[in-house]
Amino acid sequence: MEFKKSQELYNQGLVNLVGAVNSPVRAFASVGGNPLFIKKAKGSKITDVDGNSYVDLVLSYGPMILGHRHKKVQKAITKALKNGYSFGASTKNEIKLAKIVCDAFPGMDKVRFVNSGTEAVLSGIRLARAFTGKDKIIKFSGCYHGHQDALLVAAGSGLATLSLPGSKGVPEGAVKNTLIANYNDLESVKAHFDAHDDIAGVILEPVAGNMGVVTPQNNFLKELKEYVNSKGALLIIDEVMTGFRSKFGGAQELFDVEADITCLGKVIGGGFPVGAYGARNEIMEMVAPLGGMYQAGTLSGNPIAMAGGIATLTELKKQNPYEKFNEIAQIIEVFLLESAKKYDVEITVNRFGSMINPFFTNKTVTNFTEAQTSDTEKFATFFWAMMHNGVFLPPSQFEAWFLSSALSEKDIQKIAKAIDKGMEAVSKM
Repeated sequence: MEFKKSQELYNQGLVNLVGAVNSPVRAFASVGGNPLFIKKAKGSKITDVDGNSYVDLVLSYGPMILGHRHKKVQKAITKALKNGYSFGASTKNEIKLAKIVCDAFPGMDKVRFVNSGTEAVLSGIRLARAFTGKDKIIKFSGCYHGHQDALLVAAGSGLATLSLPGSKGVPEGAVKNTLIANYNDLESVKAHFDAHDDIAGVILEPVAGNMGVVTPQNNFLKELKEYVNSKGALLIIDEVMTGFRSKFGGAQELFDVEADITCLGKVIGGGFPVGAYGARNEIMEMVAPLGGMYQAGTLSGNPIAMAGGIATLTELKKQNPYEKFNEIAQIIEVFLLESAKKYDVEITVNRFGSMINPFFTNKTVTNFTEAQTSDTEKFATFFWAMMHNGVFLPPSQFEAWFLSSALSEKDIQKIAKAIDKGMEAVSKM
């Protein structure tokens, strides 16, 4: 494969774009080389500007669950475009999509649409503080909830310490009310509650997708919910990544836990910029215009995003591809493990529904510390071998791979062959 045109665009982009990208993960910093520039996508395939075609396991980091440009979604968007792009006023489809989303999540009576997962999370946290009258929030190391100041933090050396800023430009004052706990470790949460009496809520991904794919262990989510509520705090579950990915609804039902506040994004807009937060009535009625917690957005509930979301979720419910997703993910896991064994490469594979991730480590991965034992140089070699053999992966060891219902048997066989080439390349390092 050649990447000449991508290289040319990268050089041009350096002039007026920061790093020639608009999101850091696109820069390929963790795998080396320069980023690819994409020209088009259809179904399970994505094509770069040099004409190279790949089976897409990035899927815009999740939302293209039906594959790219599904005909029913495309039709709905085209129809909506004829009526206008943005009105700054209410439309019927906002009500329709709100019902679809609320019906899919037990315990969610009302929802507020926003424009991104980051916006959903910052609003959800503000709502938890407004409802409880408390200030502090606990987050988990390795869980990513967007780039708002209060959550761009790194843990201190102790489990019960205040966090330190994890990004330049974030003042210590912005994170003074953020506490860090360890994923899958309820005792680290209890330590914070023992030390502080002003904790408004705990936020986490039900399945962590930004340190690879890390699933909750030993009834962790259910016990966390019971404990947090017993302390007068709220559980905020960030399903921006997991929403509608492993069942029609969220991961909460699969783990028998019900969030006090749920944050959503990506898929509910069919790939358009969208997010949402929702909860039971008594919590959501704190939000303006019903209550005193202010949050607004001119583009929230954008008519094009609403049309894309309605079409995507309607078709997704009809297809009900979740059993197939599990089967395909299991097949890919077997490919990874057998190929790694063949070439004597140490890996651990984690998966959840339509999300899967190989870690280049011999450790069991249940938290961020264990995920960080992965050999990122081996992943980089594996990544480029997969790309050269026609499979588009997230350019990071710590990002989930996503499946779409557009994957064919031929695509799966191509993934298998690419995995074998990838493991062979790693074995030669």
